[in-house]
Amino acid sequence: MNISTQPPKSNPSPDPQRRVNFRTLVVAVLLSLVLGTVGGFVGGLLVSGNFSKWFSSATTASTANVSTVSVKEESQTTDVVKQVQPSVVSIIISKDLSKIYNQSGPYSFFFGPQSSSPSQGLQQVGGGSGFILTADGYIMTNKHVVSDTQAEYSVVTNDGKTYKAKVVATDPVNDLAIVKIEVSGLTPVVFGNSNTLQIGQTVIAIGNALGQYQNTVTKGIVSGLARDVTAGDGSSSETLIDVIQTDAAINPGNSGGPLVNLEGQVIGVNTAVSQEGQLIGFAIPGNQAQQVFESVQKTGKIVRPFLGIRYIQITTEVQTQDKLPVNYGVLIQSGTSQNEPAVVSGSPADKAGLKANDIILEIDGVKLDSSHSLATEIQKNSPGDKVALKVLSGGKEKTVTATLQEYKQ
Repeated sequence: MNISTQPPKSNPSPDPQRRVNFRTLVVAVLLSLVLGTVGGFVGGLLVSGNFSKWFSSATTASTANVSTVSVKEESQTTDVVKQVQPSVVSIIISKDLSKIYNQSGPYSFFFGPQSSSPSQGLQQVGGGSGFILTADGYIMTNKHVVSDTQAEYSVVTNDGKTYKAKVVATDPVNDLAIVKIEVSGLTPVVFGNSNTLQIGQTVIAIGNALGQYQNTVTKGIVSGLARDVTAGDGSSSETLIDVIQTDAAINPGNSGGPLVNLEGQVIGVNTAVSQEGQLIGFAIPGNQAQQVFESVQKTGKIVRPFLGIRYIQITTEVQTQDKLPVNYGVLIQSGTSQNEPAVVSGSPADKAGLKANDIILEIDGVKLDSSHSLATEIQKNSPGDKVALKVLSGGKEKTVTATLQEYKQ
C-alpha cells in the first residue's frame, strides 16, 4: 500500500496570507483593548493622585513576601537555639601533668619538650561537648571525649555551673558514651527520628567549639546519609558506620554535641570532621544514641548484639573489582592482619556455618544495600534474638539462622 504525504486536492488548504491577516487583526484588537484598559486605569490614578500610593503598596507587598520568608526562617532558627541550648553542656578533661611528665600519650604533643616539670595539680588538657538526657544528670557524649581512664572529667552546664562527672558506660562498637553528674532539675533534649532525615534538610550543630567557645551554634544541611568513615586522632582510629554527613561547621571540641532539626529535636551526635575538605562533618544518628541510652537504663551498661564476621559492603565497584555475581550484600573476608579471621571462632556466624567469601544478601528479609547496612540491621536486635540470613555460598543461595550474642571487648 502506498501512502501519500500530499494533501487531497479536493480539500485545498486555506490561503496562508489570509490566515495571517486575520490573526493580525485579532491581535491588534486585543492589544488596543488591553492598552486602553491599562491607560484608563493609570489615567484615573493620576487624576485622583493615587498612582504613587498604589505603586508603593504593590512594591511593599512584593517585598513583604520575601521579608516574611526570611524573617520566618531566622525566627525558627533562633527559637530552636533558645530551646536546645539549656540542654547542651561542655565537658572538661583535666589531668595532673606532673604525673605524666616526659611520658608519651594523647596529650604529649600539646606541650612538647620541657626544661622543667609542669606544676602539680589538675590542669585542663582538653574539652568536648555533650547533651542532657534526663533531669537527674545523665549526659550523652562521644567515647573518644572520655576515653582516658587516667583523666578526670567535669561538666559545665549552660548556666555556668560546674559538676564532677562520672563515666557510666562506653559503647564497645560506636563512638558513644554516657556520663553522670549529681544534680536535679536539668532540661533534657527531645529526640527526633533520624531514619526520616532527607538530604538537603536544615540542621543546627551546638557545642563547645575548640574546647573554649561554649554553646557555639552553626547551621547547615544534611549533605549525605548512611556514610561509612574511618575517624581517628593520630593515635587510634575507629570505623563509623551509617553516619550523617553535614556541612554545618563541626570543630574540635564540638564532639559529643547535638545535631538538631528545625523542630529542636536531636537527630545526631556530632562526632568527626574531615581534615582534608571543607565543611564535611559527621554525626552518629540519633536513633542509635537512643538505643544506647535505653540499654544503659535497662542494664546499667551498653549492650550490643554480635554476629561475628568481618566484611565489606558490596558496591558496583567492588563487584567489578572482585568479579562478584551481585552488586549488593556484604562479602565476608579476613581483616588486614593475620589475627583478624573472616569469621570469629565460636561466634553466632560460626555456629550458623558462615565462612570466608560467603555473601550475605538479606537479613530478616531486608536487602543489604546502600540504604540498609548490615550493622544497622543487626543493631535493631538484642542478644539472644534469632536472625534469618539469606546467603550466597559457592554459587548457591541458602537461608541460615543465627542467634545473636552480646558483644564483649
